[in-house]
Amino acid sequence: MGNRHREKGLTVPKMNLSHFEASLLFALFTSAVLGVITKRTDRERVRYAVQCFAYFLAAIFGLSWLMYLGHG
Repeated sequence: MGNRHREKGLTVPKMNLSHFEASLLFALFTSAVLGVITKRTDRERVRYAVQCFAYFLAAIFGLSWLMYLGHG
């Protein structure tokens, strides 16, 4: 079927993200969701979301260094 049934003027913007950028977006959105669904007050939610984001960043950098060193 392809694109022949698509209306003119409707285009989906392309997102060309690197693996690092996609990981950061995943970390950001996941941290926000975890903060919202697991804590009761706004202060606890923000603090937990920031903490989760920091843990995600540490994991991303730690695992990337392990992969870099593992490949020699």
